[in-house]
Amino acid sequence: MGDSKTEIKFSQLFINGSFVDSLSGNTFETLDPRTGEVIALVAEGGKEDIDLAVKAAREAFDHGKWPRMPGSERGKILMKFASLIEEHADEIAAIDTLDAGKLFYFGKFAQIPAIAGNVRYYAGAADKIHGETLKMSREFQAYTLKEPIGVVGAIIPWNFPSMMFSIKVSPALAVGCTVIVKPAEQSPLSALYYAHLAKLAGIPDGVLNVVPGFGPTAGAALASHMDVDKVTFTGSTEVGRKIMEASAKSNLKSITLELGGKSPVIIFDDADLDMAVELARLAIFFNKGEVCIAGSRVLVQEGIYDEFIKKCIEKSKEWKVGDPFDPTVNQGPQIDKTQYEKVLSYIELGKSEGAKLVSGGKACGDKGYYIEPTIFTDVKDDMRIAQEEIFGPVMSVMKFKTIDEAIERGNCSIYGLGAGVITKNIDTVNQMSRSLRVGVVWVNCYFAFDPDLPFGGYKMSGFGKDQGMDSIEGFVKKKTVATPLYNSPWL
Repeated sequence: MGDSKTEIKFSQLFINGSFVDSLSGNTFETLDPRTGEVIALVAEGGKEDIDLAVKAAREAFDHGKWPRMPGSERGKILMKFASLIEEHADEIAAIDTLDAGKLFYFGKFAQIPAIAGNVRYYAGAADKIHGETLKMSREFQAYTLKEPIGVVGAIIPWNFPSMMFSIKVSPALAVGCTVIVKPAEQSPLSALYYAHLAKLAGIPDGVLNVVPGFGPTAGAALASHMDVDKVTFTGSTEVGRKIMEASAKSNLKSITLELGGKSPVIIFDDADLDMAVELARLAIFFNKGEVCIAGSRVLVQEGIYDEFIKKCIEKSKEWKVGDPFDPTVNQGPQIDKTQYEKVLSYIELGKSEGAKLVSGGKACGDKGYYIEPTIFTDVKDDMRIAQEEIFGPVMSVMKFKTIDEAIERGNCSIYGLGAGVITKNIDTVNQMSRSLRVGVVWVNCYFAFDPDLPFGGYKMSGFGKDQGMDSIEGFVKKKTVATPLYNSPWL
């Protein structure tokens, strides 16, 4: 493992426990972003294939053993699934490196173990999903039941194909739902590999299905399907709107949306400067900036602004861009040519808007989709590079004076996914944390994720939560049962 010779074993649709060709026989190319070369031809699912997958999931939910199995038994199977993920960390990490340009060593030693831990977290929760006993004001008693919501459609993005698979699928399976995954067409291969491991773990046929395809066909069919009870989606705000519309026009299915972001990292004069530079660099350049919660707006208080810029430029030059199989590399290629060209166009836009390019700003390498880590200063709040999600390694740095200004400008976005606050002053921490209209605030850290940490945004960053026990709530329906206390007419 760990090179371009990695064998791709699974490239068909996975429906009702078997790998099958699409009904149309159509395939699409998935490309290696290091070179632009074809990795594999993947079966292209369409509406008819989604119909088959939903039928299998519906049958498995309505008549199968998975929802009726004791939670402890589901937990045992999910524990085995987690162990298989760990055992095959090399293969999974290599697939995501080839398919999505992700760092191989980070995947093998950090992300894949974290994914296995995430599966175990929900495996442990499977037998702890309880309702409540209610004391009514009249001579009745009542209780609530938490029941699996049903058939779930999970539409996952290309930037974290493995992690997003785990985040969406694990809690849904833990509560007893059945699932159809529509992976992103840019990075479908690891989802198919997970389907193979799920089969080996003993997850029954029809419970987990994976249908690669394109958003306007497979994705739209899943979002609008009358037999799908829930859709969970991570991706752009534009597509999130379409999923809401599809739900409204079909069966009013429940939806969870984790959408775009333009998250601020707010650095105060009293911050540890070296730590602030390192966190700001990590917040935007990690995973080549292809992160929904990337800290793409860096607000620095005027007292340390100049020194921050100087150190940030120095550190950006140490950030190594290259082949993601190389363990010394910090940043691999953008996912594909489309995203590569989009990022480069935003860099040109930033220059034309009057922002000052102080580092990077160019493509690099003689093949593939590599872009230098890029820093703009003198950025104004109304510039498009400060307002629109670039999804690339482009940092916009702005200067502020007061805490009130930092709050106002930190909130100056249609998005509200997250924020970073870097300061030694607990009063500043408290005021900023209460005032920022975002779903998560990281204080003197960034990307501090954990299975127990609920994740989701405010405003146009969506609604609902991934991760934590909050995610479980998105896959259950609460039923209330009331009975008289005595054997007498309820009147």
